[in-house]
Amino acid sequence: MGLMSKILGESGGSRHKDDYVEIESDGVDAGGAVTRMEVRIAKIGDKQDVIDIKDAVYDGDVVIADITRHTTQDRTMEHITDELKQVANEVGGDIAQKGDDQLIITPHSVAINRDPLGQ
Repeated sequence: MGLMSKILGESGGSRHKDDYVEIESDGVDAGGAVTRMEVRIAKIGDKQDVIDIKDAVYDGDVVIADITRHTTQDRTMEHITDELKQVANEVGGDIAQKGDDQLIITPHSVAINRDPLGQ
């Protein structure tokens, strides 16, 4: 399993903080830069989980949400997606679904290119 598979995940299975690989930053000069945006990982189990995702997007973070617990035709998932679309619209961001297992929600000035790299 490659690094991106560990970050973005494969279909099925649950992910935990321990599933992520810590990469040594030796030789990388952060230059004392202040982080303005983070990529956040979330899991949507029920509608309550949307609150943290909305807060993160309003704060300017990109969120990759695991939706494997729901099917795309699930009525709850339709409501969740509509709510997150509204948030992306309000902040001038973007939202896209990757397969049947992930939603990506971005804040202002971050667009999602739907053309896969290398194809």
